[in-house]
Amino acid sequence: MNVGDTLPPLEIAVTRTLIVAGAIASRDYQDVHHDAALAREKGSPDIFMNILTTNGLVGRYITDHLGPRAVLRKVAIRLGAPNYPGDTMILTGTVTAVLGNTVEIRVVGANGIGHHVSGTVTAEVAA
Repeated sequence: MNVGDTLPPLEIAVTRTLIVAGAIASRDYQDVHHDAALAREKGSPDIFMNILTTNGLVGRYITDHLGPRAVLRKVAIRLGAPNYPGDTMILTGTVTAVLGNTVEIRVVGANGIGHHVSGTVTAEVAA
């Protein structure tokens, strides 16, 4: 890998099942992640994905590309526009640094209303 290389995009359908399953799997029982009526009462148009699900999807994106022997050393992300059911998030990545077996990749996940997630992932790759 070289600085400036890009990873192929990954499209993820944002379904109710994905949002709710991600919240349950990460033990995030906040009602805005599983109850549409309560989410609307709190000002959201619908339920939305939690950061732990997003973090897992970013990790999956990187390891799918780098292979099963890659080890994520640091994931630093920020959320932006919410991921609502019925949308699609497209993850893209660009290599920003390479030092020996360590690579840093800038990741952006965009949906129909903007950037859902942005940040960097540092990983060790097999020699």
